[in-house]
Amino acid sequence: MPDVETLLEGIAEGRRSAVSQAITLVESTSRRHREQARELMTRLEQRDAVRVGISGVPGVGKSTFIEALGSRLTAAGHRVGVLAVDPSSVRTGGSVLGDKTRMARLANDPQAFVRPSPSAGTLGGVARATVQAMAVLEAASYDVVLVETVGVGQSEVTVAGMVDTFLFLTLARTGDQLQGIKKGILEIADVIAVNKADGDRQQEARVAARDLAGALRLVRGHDEWAPPVVTCSALEDSGVDDVWDRVIAHRDHLGEAGLARKRAHQQLDFTWALVRDELDQRLRHSAGVKAIRAEVREAVLGGELPATVAADRILAAYDAR
Repeated sequence: MPDVETLLEGIAEGRRSAVSQAITLVESTSRRHREQARELMTRLEQRDAVRVGISGVPGVGKSTFIEALGSRLTAAGHRVGVLAVDPSSVRTGGSVLGDKTRMARLANDPQAFVRPSPSAGTLGGVARATVQAMAVLEAASYDVVLVETVGVGQSEVTVAGMVDTFLFLTLARTGDQLQGIKKGILEIADVIAVNKADGDRQQEARVAARDLAGALRLVRGHDEWAPPVVTCSALEDSGVDDVWDRVIAHRDHLGEAGLARKRAHQQLDFTWALVRDELDQRLRHSAGVKAIRAEVREAVLGGELPATVAADRILAAYDAR
């Protein structure tokens, strides 16, 4: 791994290799790497970018959509960074999905950077690695950063809490819209797009969009931003511009003051995410905890020790270090 000075120089020049190495550094759980990452983040040049989180139901075509959108943006002169927050392998901590293979055209675009990022098993790991990776991309002059959340559930809320606009992709035929899509997603989505609106599915997509718009009115207040529901076909590259226009409209709705306020709150949330992640790491590496881990594990698996007592024992071992 190059030293911090070399990485900073490479990032400032927009060198892809330096960007890649810097993101690897901020993702690392090694104690030495975490110290280097802190120095790197402190010295990075702060630049502004449009930050968009993208999620969707399984099979919605997120990668196809991101490739279509990213290619349009690079053609318009933007530099686009894509961070795909993959679910991690519980055993290895590595990425399960390889987004570079699913976005081959965009990954080879000199104005784009595509990076699958393992979540390292914890939401704190997602927050720490992804927020810092976004800062690296912005310092390297990527003016649009797209964060794809591949997992479902809490990871979507985590990603929504670190971007300016959260885009949710869905499909027609997902059943009753309030049952098929979690209410929580409707509450955090800023823009919703019904994808695969092509061929004989266009009418179905329009009906689904209308139903979703109705569902949104039930869960969102009248005084808030009203999330637009649009249709598109990433495969046929139609309606993608309209989706992007809605993203920019949401950003305009926030305004400079609103965006600054939102990012300030996100930084505060990120502060606590870093604290939780650091405590998790210290707990895992505690000599006292390591000394009793095997014993506690066997006792819990054997039904001899309730989980509450086991947890107290682990915490006591950590506190007594």
